[in-house]
Amino acid sequence: MPLSFDDEHASIYTVGQVADILGLQPAFLRRLDVESVVQPARSEGGQRRYSRAEIATVQKVWDLVGEGLTLAGVRRVLLLEAEVANLKRQLAAYESAGDTTGGQVAPAPPPRPDGRASQRRDLKIE
Repeated sequence: MPLSFDDEHASIYTVGQVADILGLQPAFLRRLDVESVVQPARSEGGQRRYSRAEIATVQKVWDLVGEGLTLAGVRRVLLLEAEVANLKRQLAAYESAGDTTGGQVAPAPPPRPDGRASQRRDLKIE
């Protein structure tokens, strides 16, 4: 039987522990929760509990903030990265189910005369 600390998604670390691990102020971690950037689980007593995966995300957030992104910008980057990962999973599932296009993808339409990108209306992503 695996122990909870073997699971990277087990919420076992407190704010103070995460702050010590990453060398950050606890207030920064609380701010990430309030701003809906990283929202850890809560214990029965209402204390924040972080998983190793969330600690890695906090580290990534700190790095992005250090590069000049706002928390709103970081939140958007994280959402877009999750969306890309989801689309990659969908594509892999589609390909493993049998690619009916023979690996061919329709070419992108030529640019419009006004220089703006053409809008493809024939593509659907579910």
